[in-house]
Amino acid sequence: MTPPERRHRAAELLATLSDLPQRHPDRARVRAEVIEAWLPLAHHLANRFAGRGETREDLDQVATVGLIKAVNRYDPGRGVPFSAFAIPTIAGEIKRHFRDRCWDVRVPRRLQELRAATSDASATLTHRLGRSPTVAELAAHLDRGEEEILEALEASQAYHAVSLSAPAGEGGAELGDLLGTEDEELAAAELRVALGPALADLDPREQRILTLRFYGNLTQSQIADRVGISQMHVSRLLARALTTLRGQLGDAL
Repeated sequence: MTPPERRHRAAELLATLSDLPQRHPDRARVRAEVIEAWLPLAHHLANRFAGRGETREDLDQVATVGLIKAVNRYDPGRGVPFSAFAIPTIAGEIKRHFRDRCWDVRVPRRLQELRAATSDASATLTHRLGRSPTVAELAAHLDRGEEEILEALEASQAYHAVSLSAPAGEGGAELGDLLGTEDEELAAAELRVALGPALADLDPREQRILTLRFYGNLTQSQIADRVGISQMHVSRLLARALTTLRGQLGDAL
């Protein structure tokens, strides 16, 4: 069937559908045939939006939803050709899909619409000027402030998020490797600052015992051999030194 024949057949099916009562047993079948007959129009419109980050299959599906809505809402009694009614309906459905479904990070609708206008203006001015337009030129073309254009350009970065597994330079590093994590040692920084003066208040033997125990990782028995006292004495001195430190450090612990 040639394209003119297909268009004629699609128009005939649409006329047949409009003549059928809502509860007619053939209405569902004819409606399905109407949608199938007008699918080339939906696919053609979907193709206009290709290359914007969505797969062709997804665009065809969204365009088909728009076509179904157009078929359901079309009133031939208004005297408007179906194609003239369907085209803005399908295109509007696709645009809503991009506006509401395709942003990885949600931004206000105002910025979504300004971002789209800025993108179209950039393409127009690039063709006219033979180069990429400046922010000032975009602002003048859209009758907007330069700060608004900059805000829209920044918002466009939220359209697609970058995976944390994306490469981040040489050596096999990933983007996620560059993100900072909570530094557990940071919480102890204040304690370390207060610990120095508190240790200085202990007598030299207590300081040595604490050093051997917590920095040298020696047992009380090994400390006793080093210091030349009994293990029980080491235990008492260690307990006394810790009690003194807790009293001086207070809330820093």
